[in-house]
Amino acid sequence: MNLDILAIAAHPDDIEQTCGGTLIGMAEKGYLTGALDLTAGDMGTRGTPEQRLEEADAAARQMRLHWRGNLRFPDARLENTLSARMTLAVRIRELRPRVVILPYWEGRHPDHYRASELGYEACFLAGLKKLDEYSEPHRPHKIIYASLYANVKPSFVVDISAQFETRMAALLSYQSQYRAQDEASGLFPQEQEIRERLGAIACFYGNLIGVKYGEPFVVKETMQVDDIVNMGVRSI
Repeated sequence: MNLDILAIAAHPDDIEQTCGGTLIGMAEKGYLTGALDLTAGDMGTRGTPEQRLEEADAAARQMRLHWRGNLRFPDARLENTLSARMTLAVRIRELRPRVVILPYWEGRHPDHYRASELGYEACFLAGLKKLDEYSEPHRPHKIIYASLYANVKPSFVVDISAQFETRMAALLSYQSQYRAQDEASGLFPQEQEIRERLGAIACFYGNLIGVKYGEPFVVKETMQVDDIVNMGVRSI
């Protein structure tokens, strides 16, 4: 398989929250997009791993993903081990993405920054010819970091104004997490609050580039500009 874009995250619904609109927009442009969840959210208060996997498939259809998978690593105990890196590296060699989206490398949940570490190191290992005799080497051209919940200045913001409602529909496919229910009701916000929160965040980042809704990303390297006359976003 040759994906154009592969998003990697720790838990089902992480991708929908942080870069779902971007994936939808890229699929609409004709790119082959994929998502790889490292765990099935086994330790979550609500729902079962089987429910989360079914909901992830429903969300994938909403996002028009070409492929979605789950490595079933242990939730809340994600570790950057050799076996985990090798497993992920081989999967990257199989999927052959040109661009990989990872979680930002700092965060409240240890699984999130472990997923970022794992993803980066697996992308490097995937390019080593002698890593695995049964698969061909492949190293993604670009790694970008979804920084929606990080208090950092984004390197760039993607306009998701046309994709925001579909992104919300994809996220709300996780009914075990977001539908109104008595279990842990004090810990989980109601659907309307979720819409308001994510709408406010998307509006904030959209405002940075003069659009209604946006998703922020960070890159570690300097971006090249070949035409300074046609750069987006006005200065004044």
